[in-house]
Amino acid sequence: MIIRSISGVRGTAPEFTSESISRYAQAFNALQPKGVFMLGRDTRPSGERFIEDVAQALISVGRDVINLNIVPTPTVQFMVENTDAVGGIVVTASHNPTEWNGLKFIREDGTFLLPDECRQLFKSVDIDAEFSDVDQEPGLHFPDVNAVQKHVIKVASLSFIQQNEIRKRNFKVVVDAVNGAAFEALPYMLESLGCEVIKIHCNGDGNFARPPEPLPENLTDLSAAVVQNKADVGFASDPDGDRLAVILEDGRPAGDEYTLVIAADGYLQTVNKPEVIVTNLSTTLALEKLAEQYGSTVKRSAVGEINVVQKMIESGSNLGGEGNGGVILKEAHLGRDSLVAATMILHRMAMTDKPIGTIYDNLPQFSIVKDRVELDGIDKEAVFNKARSIFSDANINEVDGVKFTWTDRWIHLRLSNTEPIMRIYAEGPTKADAQELVNQIRFSL
Repeated sequence: MIIRSISGVRGTAPEFTSESISRYAQAFNALQPKGVFMLGRDTRPSGERFIEDVAQALISVGRDVINLNIVPTPTVQFMVENTDAVGGIVVTASHNPTEWNGLKFIREDGTFLLPDECRQLFKSVDIDAEFSDVDQEPGLHFPDVNAVQKHVIKVASLSFIQQNEIRKRNFKVVVDAVNGAAFEALPYMLESLGCEVIKIHCNGDGNFARPPEPLPENLTDLSAAVVQNKADVGFASDPDGDRLAVILEDGRPAGDEYTLVIAADGYLQTVNKPEVIVTNLSTTLALEKLAEQYGSTVKRSAVGEINVVQKMIESGSNLGGEGNGGVILKEAHLGRDSLVAATMILHRMAMTDKPIGTIYDNLPQFSIVKDRVELDGIDKEAVFNKARSIFSDANINEVDGVKFTWTDRWIHLRLSNTEPIMRIYAEGPTKADAQELVNQIRFSL
């Protein structure tokens, strides 16, 4: 199986092969200007072979590559944006299970390909375009073992972060990196800020010790470890290290929806001026309610990191993200980054003597329900039309699927960018309120 979207390419055997990977790598090479590429991967066992396939495919058409090997996806983005590199490729399938792998494509500015560029890339592969040149001199292949250190130095020195206050607190933090790409980078980031770090699922072997998506139901080990170690907070990442989930000091999961909200709370208090925050249509309403308290506004985009980034650029926004644990800070680089998210949350914690559980409880509180429907045998347009009939009293947004919004609740139906499913997300003042919205769609299928 191969799935293609604005998030890149993901697949499983037998379709996702060395040959197909080489074709995508060479097609991407043809889109980018001359110069060096950065390569990176997550810890999946297949990644060791696949990153070599990518490197050889690029070298064979004259491209020089710098191989960062196992690093978080945001580290590759940071390196592309902050060097003379003209692009990058990350071998990862993000939160998909370990038998999956994939490719993420990074533009010269460190952001992912735009939707039109994705379509152009996929078309080049589909028409079997010719990428090789028999007269082309092979490119060069260089390693770089210091990328994470450079990334950490950048994040630790962000202009609004109170590094000294964080270090004085000597926070005790439990980290669950799901044995993924952040297994060294995230603890290193925290240690650089004076934290005492306790690691679980941080051996980096790519055998995910829990379901890879950092959802509350998947983080029971982390919750237990936070309580047992009397830690101040727990952090969990996904396999490629661009998302972060938070466990409160009493073991409660804040939920990946609230990673961005907690980060924004500290940021808005510190900069002390109106800001535009950008997020996607499926992110919690708590962000709007928080922004209002600081005279700031929230703008929403279609789901997908590049869509959020593009609206940030259009809006002159310094902070954005998604309700899946993704925080995007322009000063660091224009991409979701678990290292940035963790640092911003520690910054918020250092602003008060109260525990993070109290910080969380004082935020606007909403409950979200995330459901999904397999697309086999489902007519998506019929589902959308049925929803329009059921929720005729709502404000409707059709930028990405269809979203129905009221003052204190919403429901969003859209096709996934990464899986053959329809996502049904709903939020309300209580979980029962959100579930009721989902049930009205579920029971109509």
